[in-house]
Amino acid sequence: VVAEGRNVSVNGAAVPEGRPYLHKGLGVTWPGDWVAVASSLGVRVAWDGHLAVTVTAEPELRGGTWGLCGTYTDDPADDFVLPDGDVAAFAAAFGNAWKVP
Repeated sequence: VVAEGRNVSVNGAAVPEGRPYLHKGLGVTWPGDWVAVASSLGVRVAWDGHLAVTVTAEPELRGGTWGLCGTYTDDPADDFVLPDGDVAAFAAAFGNAWKVP
């Protein structure tokens, strides 16, 4: 899924703005001024088309996530777990450790 402003495409095919899309467990909806992408894996990402992004995980994923979404354990002590399993002291170090090319 690629989103640039209000232009969204899935596997290179444009999804018309405002028109819901559902295919093979992937859904794209347009709640208000946002665009939301949900997968059958239990993760939903919503974007305002500018700067704000929210990521929501279903309760069934509790304790089974990692990366920028965190560990989903409600324990602040493991919020900044790095790819190598250590815990970062600062948010910037945590975020930088998860960068990809």
